Amino acid sequence: MFSKIRLELIIEKPAFKRACRIFEGCGVTGYTALPCMAGYGNGNRWERGTDLSASRDMVMIISIIDDTLLPKLETELKNLIGAHIGVLCVSDVSVFRDGKF
Repeated sequence: MFSKIRLELIIEKPAFKRACRIFEGCGVTGYTALPCMAGYGNGNRWERGTDLSASRDMVMIISIIDDTLLPKLETELKNLIGAHIGVLCVSDVSVFRDGKF
């Protein structure tokens, strides 16, 4: 088993492409994006599709990275989250194939 870092970024849909560019620009070799269905935070509930423009929809980007990429990613993503609704979770994980991340 090999130690890696798992990133889970939940960000509003209008910032999605910028988030992807940040991941790729920082050397992330892969990620998966999923639509978020609904949520609750900061005293407010939201549901996907209740806004006709979909501007309030949220997306989750999940990636497993080597810990050497974390400092630059963390700085870039903090700037992104500062300008948009979003949350970043970082956790330690173990993977079978070291060369894939």
